[in-house]
Amino acid sequence: MILTAHQPQYLPWLGLFHKIALSDKFCFFDVAQYRTKSFNRNSIKTPQGSMFLTVPVLSKGYREKEFHEIEINNELDWRKDHFKSLLVNYKKAPFFSKYADFFEDTYKKEWKYFGELTEYMLKWFLEELGILVAFSKASDQGFEGIGSTRVLDMCKKLGADVYIFGTLGKGYADTQEFEKAGVRAYFQEYLHPSYPQLWGEFLSNMSVVDLLFNCGPNSLEVLMSGNITKEELTKKF
Repeated sequence: MILTAHQPQYLPWLGLFHKIALSDKFCFFDVAQYRTKSFNRNSIKTPQGSMFLTVPVLSKGYREKEFHEIEINNELDWRKDHFKSLLVNYKKAPFFSKYADFFEDTYKKEWKYFGELTEYMLKWFLEELGILVAFSKASDQGFEGIGSTRVLDMCKKLGADVYIFGTLGKGYADTQEFEKAGVRAYFQEYLHPSYPQLWGEFLSNMSVVDLLFNCGPNSLEVLMSGNITKEELTKKF
């Protein structure tokens, strides 16, 4: 069984979805320690270039909290601003109208926890992209350890034979321990594709919303283009 995991991320970039598409099971890793200005924002494209959309969170004590404990600061009218930003910058995109209702409805809800919002949106993104994967949540599992040790414990408890790390995993993964446990490590190297965008020259590393609004039903094909497929990864192992 091929497993991967990732912390809650607001409006993720394409590389995350490629990593999930290679997997049999995805673990929503909401037990990692929260890091400010890293996972609560992502970029969309505007006529002036890229722009961050950021979910404001309550900062008191965040350094001691895990992702599933982080609360959103709803004193700020961020939901209205985010939908307006999507509308203004993507209303002329070919497939904006196909997905607009989801975002409008999502931003009408008052979300208390950052993890709840990002889990809800991630599941919708996966469904729309056609990525079929078993979904589990780390806060329901009781994984032990820290860093690479915790990832390995997750692999053991979820029955993984192969674990997909992101590129940065090379900096902390103890691959010898994984091998001893019978879990093979794979480090993703994502090659970002180009695709038709609004507003001039192509910009990479935008949120997945940029891809969906511009490419619609062809988004998964675009996302996977030039990269290893699940079938090819399975043959490696």
